[in-house]
Amino acid sequence: LWVTGLAVATLAGQALAEETLVVTASSNEDPTAPVKGIVATKTLSATKTAAGLVKTPQSVSVITRDQMAALDVTSVSQALRYSAGVFTEYRGSSNRNDEVFVRGFSYVPKYLDGLSYGATASSQTGTMDPWLLERVELVRGPASVLFGQVNPGGLISMTSKRPTSQPVHQIQFRTGNDNLAEGAFDVGGPLSDDGHLLYRLNGIARSQNSQVEDYKETRIAIAPALTWYPNDATRFTLLTSYQKDPDAGYRNFLPRYGTVNSVDGSYIPRDFNVSDPGYNQSWREQTLIGYEFEHQLNDMLTLRQNARYGTIKQKYRYLVYSNSAANSSVLSRRAQHEERQTDE
Repeated sequence: LWVTGLAVATLAGQALAEETLVVTASSNEDPTAPVKGIVATKTLSATKTAAGLVKTPQSVSVITRDQMAALDVTSVSQALRYSAGVFTEYRGSSNRNDEVFVRGFSYVPKYLDGLSYGATASSQTGTMDPWLLERVELVRGPASVLFGQVNPGGLISMTSKRPTSQPVHQIQFRTGNDNLAEGAFDVGGPLSDDGHLLYRLNGIARSQNSQVEDYKETRIAIAPALTWYPNDATRFTLLTSYQKDPDAGYRNFLPRYGTVNSVDGSYIPRDFNVSDPGYNQSWREQTLIGYEFEHQLNDMLTLRQNARYGTIKQKYRYLVYSNSAANSSVLSRRAQHEERQTDE
């Protein structure tokens, strides 16, 4: 019996040795594709390659689509609220543009799909609705080596939603405070049986009163996209979008005296409109069309080429707060009017 037991134990040990499994793990996450959850493992903006965040020698934050949905954001600046080193919405309810401070620097440049988008060293014109975006990345610190003229604070890199091989069918309707009414859709998937042609179509329409009396925010946006795989090593993606803001939001200021400090024991109401409803105007329209081409030459070398043409038109006029004397109940105003078109 003892000999038999030894033999069984030996055979069992041999069987276990033969069934030993070697497990290897690798991250195949595409930094332009949807991410399940709020934690991304790769970034495209820090090195302009699909680099792992843990291997990137720069501070980068990635806000995924799921995180933007969880935060219920309606602007890119809102998506960056919980990112370190960022001061968002510093103008309070003044929300016409996505203006943020990164590491103390203002007018942080923005990039869309790797290309400069709607921003200069002294102004911000373009605003992408976050519903059209797959992710928002914040690169902190100097990045001029890769991106050219950017300020030392950092930059914001946005990635559009792209066609996927998995079908996407999503539709939503929302109502809420300040007469919010919103409808949005997101559909996509294969167009051909062989999976070589994919599409994505998403859009949104929103109307809502702002915090300030007599101001509204209305928007219509749509973004069609197509991806073609002529072979296993080549990918061509067409990215387009159109966005119109008939009421682009509020941009004004209130003085310290009357808000932080009272004047004769009174405060200015938070919804007080410094301007005049008969004079106010805030309007913006933008059209973008571009493509991304990628060809894998071998296991070590990949050729990529991106291009985009866009036009952003905006018009606004307000009576803006100018100045007021300390403890004075009189507000000085001045007219501000601007019409601008940016072609890029």
